[in-house]
Amino acid sequence: MKRDLLEEMRNGVKLTTRDQIKLIFSLSLPAILAQISFVFMEYIDAAMVGQLGANPSASIGLVAPLTWVFFGIMSASVTGFSVQVAQWIGANDGKKARNTFKLGAIVTFTLSFIFCAIGLGIASHVPVWLGGEEAIRGDATSYFGIFMGALPIFLATTFMSGMLRCSGNIRTPSFIHIGICVLDVFFNSLLIFESHDFSLFGLDIHIPCAGLGVSGAATGTVLAELCGGIALLCAIMRKKCALRPVRGEKLTWEPAIVLQATKISIPIAFEHIVLSGALVVTTAIIAPLGAISLAANSLAVSAESICYMPGFGIAEAATTLVGQSIGAKRFDLTKRLSWMCIAFGIATMGVMGALMYAAAPIMFAILTPVGAIQILGIRVLRIEAFAEPLYGAALVCTGSLRGAGDTLVPSLLNLASMWGVRITLSYLLVDSMGLVGIWTAMAIELSCRGCLLLVRVYRKDWSKSLIAESASSKSTPAESASSKSAPAKSAPVEAAPVEV
Repeated sequence: MKRDLLEEMRNGVKLTTRDQIKLIFSLSLPAILAQISFVFMEYIDAAMVGQLGANPSASIGLVAPLTWVFFGIMSASVTGFSVQVAQWIGANDGKKARNTFKLGAIVTFTLSFIFCAIGLGIASHVPVWLGGEEAIRGDATSYFGIFMGALPIFLATTFMSGMLRCSGNIRTPSFIHIGICVLDVFFNSLLIFESHDFSLFGLDIHIPCAGLGVSGAATGTVLAELCGGIALLCAIMRKKCALRPVRGEKLTWEPAIVLQATKISIPIAFEHIVLSGALVVTTAIIAPLGAISLAANSLAVSAESICYMPGFGIAEAATTLVGQSIGAKRFDLTKRLSWMCIAFGIATMGVMGALMYAAAPIMFAILTPVGAIQILGIRVLRIEAFAEPLYGAALVCTGSLRGAGDTLVPSLLNLASMWGVRITLSYLLVDSMGLVGIWTAMAIELSCRGCLLLVRVYRKDWSKSLIAESASSKSTPAESASSKSAPAKSAPVEAAPVEV
């Protein structure tokens, strides 16, 4: 019989070191697989658009950082509620977890439509504000407008995926994201290129395509995300899902939960705005260097994503483990699991950095046929490879701290590192070194960020991170007594099993 290690952790069962390693791997590997598939989706997008030439690639590279600003704010709002869901489930309080899920859906989707309207209103101005050349402004406007119009769809996928992961079910959203990747390739193939013919075993086959170019890449991604959102909704409605609505269980407006979500989300949202703003500034620094540098930068970012996505996957596992172990009040285990995840992240990212350095020529040969872009892209990508281990530390440390609701100080550390180190060095090095100088500044900054966050985790007192209890103190007396009871004596919540 397969053990549910998360349930054992919530109910106070002692976990051996081997059990802890199995638990980390069982949560991390599906998340890593999903993150890598997501990056391959971007990689394939970039490769498909790259076949159209330097200008289409540059148009996406110009506006992509600003799309990250909007999406980052939306993701932050999800985190504020998902962390609380993890802790409520850790405390075996399924009713509170479901109510937090419902409140999160209302708040985050309201925000998504507001930002969707803002994005559509500024779409035609964005390429001009960012200093893009006239030749790429049309495609850049189209790509940004389609993305922003579909922001509620992207948020729906992110929200449901994040909630399932924090409930302990990382496997289902991971495989759904792999499906989104496959669908993205399919839709892009039909929407980016012109109709064409090819021969197969002597048969002439006609492939009808839309020929939409950059707009087709954005539309294909939206359609794939829509299909994934529907699949995630079906997963939440499954009988065994801890977040599935219960008949007769009404939504209760709990200001304490919303306030706690706001406290968690605002630092993350501010961090995303300022960090992505720094990326926008970096893009503005690169733009005068010309389309070749813009395209090389954009494609290098896509190529590098393959390396750092495993770090994001391990960070997701760390958030779930820290959140649920704190909810179960197992603070010594929280500390141990956090450091084990960090060590795993550093090792994984170190290996991926070495592979990225060696495979850089192959990556750029796939991404673009333009020789000048390949040469410059390979050069900057290899600089970044040396920073990957400490970047892995930064990612997983951030994930661990978020599981504890600790977002303000890590956000401030990230901002100080980005603006104090990366932007400053980029301005100093761009005139003499061009794009190479900007990526050198990036590698130095990521290493500094990793060191700062390692110190933060080392000094962390996990016993002061019980969000669920502080939120429940403002609930009704009966609810408060229930949520503060020992986990082993609470009614078990049907969290998704983790198979080992």
